[in-house]
Amino acid sequence: MADTRSPIEQRRILNTAIPGPRSLALNARRTAAVSAGVSAQLPAFIERAQGSVLLDADGNQLIDLGSGIAVTGVGHSHPKVSAAIAAQAYDFVHTCVMVTPYEEYLAVCEELNHLTPGSFEKRSMLVNSGAEAVENAVKIARLATGRQAIIVFENAYHGRTNLTMALTAKNNPYKDHFGPFAPEIYRVPMSYPYRDGLSGAEAAARAISQIEILVGASNVAAVLIEPIQGEGGFIVPAEGFLTAMTTWCSDHGALFIADEVQSGFCRTGQWFASEHEEIAPDIITTAKGIAAGMPIAGVTGRAEIMNAVHPGGVGGTYGGNPVACAAALATINVMRDENLNAKALVIEEVLTTRLAKLGIDLECVGDVRGRGAMVAVELVKPGDSKEPDAALAKAIVASCAEQGVVVLSTGTFGNVLRFLPALTIEENLLSEGLDVVEEAVRTLGA
Repeated sequence: MADTRSPIEQRRILNTAIPGPRSLALNARRTAAVSAGVSAQLPAFIERAQGSVLLDADGNQLIDLGSGIAVTGVGHSHPKVSAAIAAQAYDFVHTCVMVTPYEEYLAVCEELNHLTPGSFEKRSMLVNSGAEAVENAVKIARLATGRQAIIVFENAYHGRTNLTMALTAKNNPYKDHFGPFAPEIYRVPMSYPYRDGLSGAEAAARAISQIEILVGASNVAAVLIEPIQGEGGFIVPAEGFLTAMTTWCSDHGALFIADEVQSGFCRTGQWFASEHEEIAPDIITTAKGIAAGMPIAGVTGRAEIMNAVHPGGVGGTYGGNPVACAAALATINVMRDENLNAKALVIEEVLTTRLAKLGIDLECVGDVRGRGAMVAVELVKPGDSKEPDAALAKAIVASCAEQGVVVLSTGTFGNVLRFLPALTIEENLLSEGLDVVEEAVRTLGA
């Protein structure tokens, strides 16, 4: 049956306070039915979404500058993606690829092998989530190298399963009282230019020294890193840091794993953030933006590494679900057809220009950083201490929400505003959303 509903106009509309009465009633039901451990930044219940606008239960239209945490890069309910989902659901929804395979799984793996950095022969596998992809990457790296130690970094986020909690740096809310955690995980300092003032080479030398002293190069199975740290605060390492780490891995028989769950699929103006420094990871993990909201993730790596795994050693009942695969293939085609890497760079120019002006006027804006449509503002208390101001970030996010603009906070210290608009966002809508953000920052941060 055709959808006869009117399209959602791409503009902000406020009919009630946010959240409105229907959302508040639904939130009461949520409190009575859903685990308290599942939090919600803004309890405005969404009924429909298109492009960069969320329509809530009270008829309010919110500008979405978070894209479901970098998931809906092609916008909400892109017609070509929705059509692909519907067509595949009509054909079949599930068989389990480990029982009876299907072409859609192969096609996604072929795309990942082609799109990810590196001219070497590759193989891929599909799972359901970013955390699951990272966990499988670690399994594969340990098996392929015969080593156990995994090196991760300060401020890292890799997921909330037991192994990925061990890989993740921040305790609360991700790890608190959930231990014991998986062993043989070692954390070293990350390049954080705003706070450490080091060059990429200097930061890499510091990290490598700790690895060699505390772990021993011959024990390292893999170095696992986000080329741009996501939940840690959109930290872009100093130029040369990633290159030095990949060189060290190559020299010592360790694998370099790039976690591109948040930074992949045109988000930074390249298909993958690793490409900004011409890095070709041995293994790369992907999820989020790959399928515009359908649950699918990938692990892609050198053929000899991925093929080292014995039959049945990796996989899962739902991994590479055919409907999710159809969504992924359609999403990738949209990214190509609409040249979303170029659009991400246009968004970067708009975001950094607007936000940098705030930094000139306000002491609370300590740093503006990021690449493409993955940009952040680090908020600090006045003075020279660079003391994080998490309370200000929380207040700004709440103020924007009240005005119908969804902005996310992040960072190890909770003091970073992050901007992850859809790569298809209309310029006037982005500008209007930033008007609201700017007013909130100037009012609350003055």
